Amino acid sequence: MLAEMARSPITVETAAANRQHYEVPAAFFACMLGPHLKYSSCLWPDGTTTLEDAERAMLDLTTERADLHDGQRVLELGCGWGSLTLWMAERFPGSEITAVSNSGSQRAWIMARAAERDLGNVRVITADIGAFETGDRFDRIVSVEMMEHTRNWHALLDRVSGWLRAEGRMFVHVFCHRTSPYMFRDSGPASWMARNFFTGGMMPSFDLIERVDAPLVVEDRWRVGGEHYAATARAWLENLDHRHDLAIAALAPHAGRDARRAVRRWRQFLMACEELFAADGGREWHVGHYRLKHRA
Repeated sequence: MLAEMARSPITVETAAANRQHYEVPAAFFACMLGPHLKYSSCLWPDGTTTLEDAERAMLDLTTERADLHDGQRVLELGCGWGSLTLWMAERFPGSEITAVSNSGSQRAWIMARAAERDLGNVRVITADIGAFETGDRFDRIVSVEMMEHTRNWHALLDRVSGWLRAEGRMFVHVFCHRTSPYMFRDSGPASWMARNFFTGGMMPSFDLIERVDAPLVVEDRWRVGGEHYAATARAWLENLDHRHDLAIAALAPHAGRDARRAVRRWRQFLMACEELFAADGGREWHVGHYRLKHRA
């Protein structure tokens, strides 16, 4: 696995990833996700009953583990629909937030929300992370469920290390398997997930990032049980079912006559995710959090 990653470019199949997720209309995700449009695992501490509270709980935890503070220059790689970008910008008005997404529609959505909230400390760049370059240096770099869509982690972390100040830290959030990494490959009819939702992606293992020979090394790591992602997928499915007709209408510009079928496919995807992360009480597949620093 490590050898294959090292032979690969940083990203593969980016057009497919955009088609499957990132250029899907924001109106569809507004039917499915919580109010922060957080398209990644949420956190469900005891007593949490709403998706909005679960979104906030994970955003709070990310803020803590990334060691974010006011006045920092922060780069977010793979910002999605801006849940963390806007969260950081609101809570740290003295910080400069630069976010990178390979989706023009995501950039437009985030900048519109930032304007509505009078947030002048947000900049969003549309770029493939495999080709992105910057001469800026940052105190913190954060990445939430982006690295699973890349292949060559050594090359990526080598590049990221040049954007991180000497005393800076990088925070990484990935979903992962307990012990065994694998690629998502479209190798036939059984490869439903790879073909429809995760072309070019991978399932890392919890320790994979520590096995990559790179200029950034893991300073601390944490497991977040898979039951939290299972509960998130269930909440998304319930939202989608509750707003079924609106979801079909939202997908119509993207999927045309296949919008109804596309919603059914999304339902299957969410059910599969719930079952996957619920396996063995959330111990088999789960979320990994890591804080990285420059190698001494």
